[in-house]
Amino acid sequence: MPGRLQDKIAIITGASSGIGRAIAITYSAEGARVVCADIRETDRAADQHEHQRTTHDTITSNGGQAIFVQTDVTKAPSVEAVVRSAVETYGRLDIMVNNAGLGGMPDEDPNLAQPVWDTPVEWYERTQAVNNTGVFLGIKYASAQMIRQEPHSSGDRGWIINTASILGVVGTERAAAYCASKGAVINLTKAAALDCAPFGIHVNCFGPGYTESSMTEPMFADPEYKQMLLEKHPFRGRLGKPEDLAKACVFLASEDAQWVTGVSGPRCYDETAVLTKITGVFTG
Repeated sequence: MPGRLQDKIAIITGASSGIGRAIAITYSAEGARVVCADIRETDRAADQHEHQRTTHDTITSNGGQAIFVQTDVTKAPSVEAVVRSAVETYGRLDIMVNNAGLGGMPDEDPNLAQPVWDTPVEWYERTQAVNNTGVFLGIKYASAQMIRQEPHSSGDRGWIINTASILGVVGTERAAAYCASKGAVINLTKAAALDCAPFGIHVNCFGPGYTESSMTEPMFADPEYKQMLLEKHPFRGRLGKPEDLAKACVFLASEDAQWVTGVSGPRCYDETAVLTKITGVFTG
């Protein structure tokens, strides 16, 4: 049976590990041809803890079609180049998932997780460059390509999906840079959706709660801290998994979402006690 994304061409940034890897593999299983875009083919932590094969090797070994394009989402020429590579390889671009991002508690230097007054300016700027500007560049070059190409029989020219976060809606301590960047993604999504709608291009975002991946693994090393996070989620007993989010991204990239744009989705936490419950596939 054809998949829900049969023969669609998709770019996923941050595809080498975690949520991006899960989206890429799931899209392939649904029939998409995938461009895996990342700064490196494998993530250092993921090499040790999640998998041995690269994402595109995993897809091709399962009978799918995928290529890897080294991409720095903070650089406009690099993002423009990955869009061009998708078109040169597969003929068009149908789906752009702007997923690449930095975490709020960087494992390379935990000391960067500081209160706002001690947050290094360099770390704040780097976080905005990856999490915010990177999404803007992805939208910019993907939408420009989608406008130029013929629409599908449905009238749709493309689907753009951005990774936000529950922390783009609510704040948390020692993560001002991250919270600011993800809040920007949510409103950028809404503005871009209005620009793109007349051309049949959908722009939506999803906002994970705490999700188990190589990026967040350092946060869960302390059992007491992990238990505290578990208790903040309405679905208690486990944290989110990348595969949970990938399933939602299939919907947002499919023709089932034909009447959906500018969505940052329903929230799934108690707004009266901001951090009592923080979870959800979508936020906004």
